[in-house]
Amino acid sequence: MYSFSEIKTLAKLAWPLLIAQVTQTLMGVSDTVMAGHASATDMAAVAVGASLMFPCMIFLQGVIMALPPIISRLHGKGETHAIINTGHQAFWLSIGLSLPFFVLSFYTPEMIALIPMEEALRHITSDYLRYVFAGFPAFVFYQVLRQYGEGLSVTKPSMLIMFIGLLVNIPANYIFINGHLGLPALGGAGCGIATTLVYCAMLIATWLYCKYAKKMADYPFFAHFHGPQWPEMKKLLKLGVPTAFTLLFEVTLFTVVAVLLARYGTKVVASHQIALSISSVFFMLPFSVGMASTIRIGYLLGRDQPDTAKSSVNNALILSVSIAAINAVFCYGFRYELSSLYSIDKAVIEMASSLMLLAALFQFSDAIQIVAGCALRGYKDAKAMFYLSFVSYWVLGLSTGLTLAMTDWIVPAMQAKGFWIGFIVGLTAAAIVLIIRLRYVQKRPLPAH
Repeated sequence: MYSFSEIKTLAKLAWPLLIAQVTQTLMGVSDTVMAGHASATDMAAVAVGASLMFPCMIFLQGVIMALPPIISRLHGKGETHAIINTGHQAFWLSIGLSLPFFVLSFYTPEMIALIPMEEALRHITSDYLRYVFAGFPAFVFYQVLRQYGEGLSVTKPSMLIMFIGLLVNIPANYIFINGHLGLPALGGAGCGIATTLVYCAMLIATWLYCKYAKKMADYPFFAHFHGPQWPEMKKLLKLGVPTAFTLLFEVTLFTVVAVLLARYGTKVVASHQIALSISSVFFMLPFSVGMASTIRIGYLLGRDQPDTAKSSVNNALILSVSIAAINAVFCYGFRYELSSLYSIDKAVIEMASSLMLLAALFQFSDAIQIVAGCALRGYKDAKAMFYLSFVSYWVLGLSTGLTLAMTDWIVPAMQAKGFWIGFIVGLTAAAIVLIIRLRYVQKRPLPAH
């Protein structure tokens, strides 16, 4: 089962994706930190705006993530024309997906008016969202070109182009937040303009790469453009929509828990957010392996090598669990040091550190479930993943968390710890059912497309 060469291939695909994910996270961190230097209200506005924008962005990105498994399989088959056509259909789809958000950018004041908040906070949040939503078409088309390249096993440009985005983001934030080069000081709203400029910069850089790079010469995205074809777009939606909702299930679960914990005070919420932030960084490693697994499996299935694809899944699981073991050691061994990076409040550090013990435990189930889910995408089996993830996260995980955190039915109410035990239950359930589903799918005959 163990294959050093296969693990090496997966690692080669995965490490640029990991750096790209880390860089993307650093952009969010730079927005928060630089807005915080303007004022607490500006930082709060960016946080609120990002919490409203992020699920929308995740959903759009999730739909476009249908491209790599489809293109990688066509790549394995050597169907160049079909690869280019699929990329073009994703482009047409990106227009339809992003247009409503572009239109929404003109109505953000009315939308934000529905949310109770202070007037100053409402104004900055509204402007921030208005600028970001205006850039969504650039973001989605960038995702099309990025996923197009990744589907062809070309992952290094994602890393390099994300670095370009970070290099644009920091000075743009500085200029628009503080008002330089003759521009007005926009505070936190300036982060919205900077974010849109980042989307445009990454789109241009990816466009140039796809057009001129030698690695893309055999798959010229811009040589000849195909018109919209609904049957092909439907294939993308069939795989992409369940993937998008699966990502939303996990993201929104943590958001809902933060809201539910608000009644216990700011220190409890802060400790939860610290543990969640640290865990999110560790999660990027197995997630990158999972994304690489999607690409690799699709390619091998396209070459009609199902046994090798199965071996690749097994080796991806070995690699991911090995990473989880290292992550768990860091979570446990450096829980106080990591927590103290976020706060100087001893009570918050102590609570966050106790949650990090639970975070260390769920590294294993999280690593297994993300690779199993990404492997199912490689097999184009996203619909079952959608249902299984919902039941695991929201039915089993959240109900367990609510029971332990907010009631005395089993033990005295555990507050944040109860929800984190619920996370472990939900992720473990997801790992089990997704592995079972994966083994079932591996035994089925491969469909034609």
